[in-house]
Amino acid sequence: MSRILLTRQPDDNQRLAQRLCELGVACESLPLLALVPLQETDTQRRLMLELDRYQVVIVVSRLAATLGLELLDRYWPQAPVGIDWLAVGPASAAPLSDYALPVQFPGDGQDSEALMRLPLWQSHFSHADLKVMIWRGVGGREHLAEQVCAAGGQVDYLELYRREPPPDLEIKLAAVAATGVDGIVVLSTQALTHWRESAGAHWSQQRHWRCWVPSARVAALAADLGCDDVVICGGADDAAIFAAVQAHPLKD
Repeated sequence: MSRILLTRQPDDNQRLAQRLCELGVACESLPLLALVPLQETDTQRRLMLELDRYQVVIVVSRLAATLGLELLDRYWPQAPVGIDWLAVGPASAAPLSDYALPVQFPGDGQDSEALMRLPLWQSHFSHADLKVMIWRGVGGREHLAEQVCAAGGQVDYLELYRREPPPDLEIKLAAVAATGVDGIVVLSTQALTHWRESAGAHWSQQRHWRCWVPSARVAALAADLGCDDVVICGGADDAAIFAAVQAHPLKD
C-alpha cells in the first residue's frame, strides 16, 4: 500500500487521512509547522482599534481568524460595518461565519491569485484611499499585499502567531520516513523549507518523494530545492488534495 506523509496540524491530518483511506492510501502524520500565538502587542491593539478605517480584512488561516476574532471581541462590542471580510478558503472562513460576519472566499482556488479574482475588488480599486488589513502569522502572503499595493491600495498586517519547526522534527521525520513513505503533502513555502532542513543527509532520497503542493509558487520552490515529482493541487483544502492524490496516485 502506498504511504503519504501529511504535514498540517494533527486534526487536519487525521481528517484528510480518513478520506484518503477511501483510495487505499495509508498516511503518516507529522506537522512541519508549530503555530505559536503571540502575546498581545501595542501594534495589535492599535490596528484593532483602527479596524473601522479599513474597507477590506483578509484572513489567511483558521488560526488567524480565531485569534483575530478574540481581539475583535475584546475591543469592539459590535463589529464595525462597511468592511468586506475575505478568507482564502472555507476553513479560514468558518470562524468568521460562526461569528456572524459576512465572509467571502474564492470558489476557484485557495491562493492569492484566486482571492484577487473576486469581483468586489473592481469597486474597491476605483477608490484612491483603499485600506486593507491582513490577519496572518509573522511573514507570509507578501504576494497578496504586493498585488493590492500595485493597484493603489494600502496594506497593514495584523500578525497574530509565529511558525516554528516542531521540537525534534529531524528525529521524527527520519522515523516516519522509515515506515515506507514515498509521498508528502506540503502546503506552504515555510513548511517546505522545514522539510528540507530537517531531512538533512536524507534529502537526496526524500526529494524524490512525490510532493503535492497547493500552488505554482510552492511548486517553484520545491523544484528549486531539487524535488523532481511535484503535483500542484490547485488549493490547500481537503477536496483539492484528495482530487490531486486521486488523479496522481502513487504506485504500490
